[in-house]
Amino acid sequence: MRKLLPLLNTNPHGGGRSALTCRYRCGDACFHEVPNTSDNEYVGDVIAGALSRRSMMRAAAVVTVASAAGAGIALGGAPSADATPAAAAAAYKRRNDGARGLRFQPVAPNTADQVTVPAGYSQNVVIRWGEPILRGAPAFDAEKQTAAAQAGQFGYNNDFLSLLPLRGERGRQVLVANHEYTDEVLMFRGYDAANPTREQVEIAWAAHGLSVVVVQEEHRSGKLSPVRRHPLNRRLHNGSEFELTGPVAGHALVKTSVDPAGRTVLGTLNNCAGGTTPWGTTLHGEENFNQYFANGSSATDKRYGIAAGPTERKWERFDKRFDVAQEPNEVHRFGWVVELDPYDPESTPRKRTALGRFKHEAAQPRLTDDGRPVVYMGDDERFDYFYKFVSSKRMKKGGSRAAHAHNLTLLDEGTLYVAKLSGDSPAAEIDGTGKLPNDGEFDGSGVWIPLATAGPDGAVSHVPGMTAEEVFVFTRLAGDKVGATKMDRPEDVEPSPRSGRVYVALTNNSNRGKGTNPGADEANPRNLNKHGQILELAEHWDDPASDGFAWRLFLVAGDPNDPATYFAGFPKEKVSPISCPDNVAFDPYGNLWISTDGNQLGSHDGLFGVATHGERRGELKQFLTVPKGAETCGPIIQDRRVLVAVQHPGEIDGASVENPASVWPDGPGKIVRPSVVAVYRTDGDDIGV
Repeated sequence: MRKLLPLLNTNPHGGGRSALTCRYRCGDACFHEVPNTSDNEYVGDVIAGALSRRSMMRAAAVVTVASAAGAGIALGGAPSADATPAAAAAAYKRRNDGARGLRFQPVAPNTADQVTVPAGYSQNVVIRWGEPILRGAPAFDAEKQTAAAQAGQFGYNNDFLSLLPLRGERGRQVLVANHEYTDEVLMFRGYDAANPTREQVEIAWAAHGLSVVVVQEEHRSGKLSPVRRHPLNRRLHNGSEFELTGPVAGHALVKTSVDPAGRTVLGTLNNCAGGTTPWGTTLHGEENFNQYFANGSSATDKRYGIAAGPTERKWERFDKRFDVAQEPNEVHRFGWVVELDPYDPESTPRKRTALGRFKHEAAQPRLTDDGRPVVYMGDDERFDYFYKFVSSKRMKKGGSRAAHAHNLTLLDEGTLYVAKLSGDSPAAEIDGTGKLPNDGEFDGSGVWIPLATAGPDGAVSHVPGMTAEEVFVFTRLAGDKVGATKMDRPEDVEPSPRSGRVYVALTNNSNRGKGTNPGADEANPRNLNKHGQILELAEHWDDPASDGFAWRLFLVAGDPNDPATYFAGFPKEKVSPISCPDNVAFDPYGNLWISTDGNQLGSHDGLFGVATHGERRGELKQFLTVPKGAETCGPIIQDRRVLVAVQHPGEIDGASVENPASVWPDGPGKIVRPSVVAVYRTDGDDIGV
């Protein structure tokens, strides 16, 4: 029997995360009681994947793929009709080096303090925390930081990334980045967590939010570099205005002493993943917003995890809006999906209240056949829910001002749904080890339960005992009331542009089966689930607006040598080990790319590509790893490059500016800086072909 890979030290923070990460990113959510104490069924009552014997038999015939890092693979163009025998042999080898788009030598698991990429690939740091992007912003100086400087510089802890075309400027694109949170102990020399200064707090306010920066492509490679002071460049932070739109705008629940109209919010917080719309805007999920608000109570918390005492960052000392005891409604103005128009630097970003309020990891749209956007969303919390929003309005095509103005209203009217999943095997066949039930697969069906509908003349609730506005503000409570399925931290969600199937990253849930928490079931077949899984969902009739779906587990993550893992039926001895899937994206060939957060297998986090169709379905290969303490975020996979956001490098327990745990990206003696990295073929050819 092959030995399992060594595990990292198990800790209560979940996966391979450090305590430092938990403190600053999510406010130690794993140490708090699970917010969902409702008695509706658990997704473990539901999620799961297709462990079909038929697919296993089919995959057994697949040719072996290289599984360890080593010499580069010789890749070239397709042979011509009169190709020589040698060229034909080379083409045959390429076909058997992996699915198209995944023909690279996998990176071996490692703990190197660098971004490690396959042989034959190069990389460059596109932009670092603190680099100036606006006119007048100074060069970054770690010892002379100011809030005014940071407001014109690239923000901290980049997460979601989007690259949009820039017409009329050859070789240029518009990069949009989320800045999820700040890690003050790694930002400021001599930081005193119990007594932060006003300047440190205001720098952190400016380091949150969003960045828009134009990037220039190097013609002969995939290298990207920022175009500083471009007119489209923009920083949005805690002092920027955001507009509440949709059914909650102007309601009493979002009115404050500073904003009695209930329509203008300062800032956006904890922006995690997001999405890019077919009409050219970007969506940004406000995730762990609760950690920024102090002095909550049972009356004001409403199941969102707002602490009863002070916050980690102590912002409430410098602005009363972060003190729930003084401004009980301010917290209701966060936890939304933000829509940004990157092409209009004068526009006000909008918080779309029709999409519900919870810990949004991401929001990715897909269009129905008649042009209505459907947005899929996960609530990143143990035992919380998976949602979708179906717009009642159709997208207008074209680049006219009228079409653009219309499309900026698409996410204000429609119906918000929550998912309820059911398995098809007897509970007695699920023993908590991941062993297959007698029918040879974990799968089932599901329904979308309507919560509320927003229209031009108001909103209607579909949840007894709650008004429509209450449903949108306290969406978790609405999900509880209708019996939605409890899931294992649903994070990023991505519909396949090729098949229409929807893929949901379920990062982990080490609380499954622990104490009084729900145990293993068909959807979540492993107790103390440290490695997570990926759900594959198919809407009925491939209609995103359908009220029902089928589901199965596409991947059950972990060490391939562990019998409890599954890779869509592909031979497990031919895949890379993976743990804690987080963000997901598709490449031009229909392969799913997965970034990880909290690897529990002894390696640093990384980025992986996996085939979703054809004879190589389930073939998973590691493309890169990130430095010590870092998380892989925001993947973008284009023809010629892969972009990743390297978030919180060096975020290891005991680390500080004075005692760094990483020297990435600039080497010894330099402060550790979250950054965006581009990876491309050294020979200039396309990725993975």
